[in-house]
Amino acid sequence: MTSMFKSPSRRAVLRGGAAAAVTVLAAPRVLRAQPAAVKLGLLQPMSGFLAQAGDLARIGAEYAVKEINDAGGIQALGGAPVELIVGDSRSNAEAGAQATEELNSAGVVAIGGGFASGISLTATQAAARYDLPFLVDSAVADSITQRDLANTFRFGPNFTMATEVALANLVKLNDAAGKPAKTVALVHEDGLFGSGLAQIMQDKLPGLGFEIVEVISHPTPARDMSNVALRLRSLQPDLIIPSHYYNEFVLLARTLQQQRVKPKGIYAIFGGAASSYQFVSEYPEAAEGVFDCNHWGDPSNPTDAALKKEVEAQGKFFAYNAPINYSLVKVLVEAVEKAGAADRAAVIEQLASAEFAS
Repeated sequence: MTSMFKSPSRRAVLRGGAAAAVTVLAAPRVLRAQPAAVKLGLLQPMSGFLAQAGDLARIGAEYAVKEINDAGGIQALGGAPVELIVGDSRSNAEAGAQATEELNSAGVVAIGGGFASGISLTATQAAARYDLPFLVDSAVADSITQRDLANTFRFGPNFTMATEVALANLVKLNDAAGKPAKTVALVHEDGLFGSGLAQIMQDKLPGLGFEIVEVISHPTPARDMSNVALRLRSLQPDLIIPSHYYNEFVLLARTLQQQRVKPKGIYAIFGGAASSYQFVSEYPEAAEGVFDCNHWGDPSNPTDAALKKEVEAQGKFFAYNAPINYSLVKVLVEAVEKAGAADRAAVIEQLASAEFAS
């Protein structure tokens, strides 16, 4: 009886042996451990009345993370990738603290963002309980970094510093024009941000030769600015200095236009919409005569143009939130690089003592 099975040839055995040898030799590459991702937290108002700002911040931060990972990750940690975890403050201080707790539980090595002063105040306090480094992006209240919290750092100037520069430039502009502006009305949101700015300007403006005719506070969010506009029309100040967030600025500027309130200028210090392409694009007539003193990216830096292109590709209007949070992520990652470890205490030490190229 003839068997159905044939003995394998020597050549086939050798081929099989060679394949097995290749498999054995290749195995260590498959088994080699990859460095664990370094988790960074981004705290922003992704919902609520400040969501527009949070969305722009997210785009900037994600752009930086992609750039870092495409370049090989964190070199000091063997090329560890960066993982961005976004926490939603829901545009209020209490939720900001809660989101900080959630980011801590997620194991982030540091948090960046905050945006609004009230949110940043509670969020940094919550982070301090875990010695979790927190780098504030654009929140300007002086008190954020005046509480001796070792974990808390500020990326940009506080409102005392910024107002000093803004008012010095206002004097230069007014002097050069022959001092046409003598009276000022302050209009501000009633939170930590607006109230703090209004107090500083009440302290500074009289010594610079300006008479403050009234200080008008409004809630945030606000639904109507008719009474504010009517009061300003009766006061007829030379200048209006507003300090509030995007929606309230647009509402005030449009109401002033509709009520035909025409001061010699609107000199916005952190005026929300005054620094927005969207405001200028959608309401060009209301934007006439508005001066802007606010954060901004460096337009001579090629990355600024690339970020603007990315923001517009996502169907949004470019504003300062994108470049600030791009740079903020770069600084936090550089702090991890300098520390040589994804260690919170070491990152705090670097943020407190090092200089950053980014």
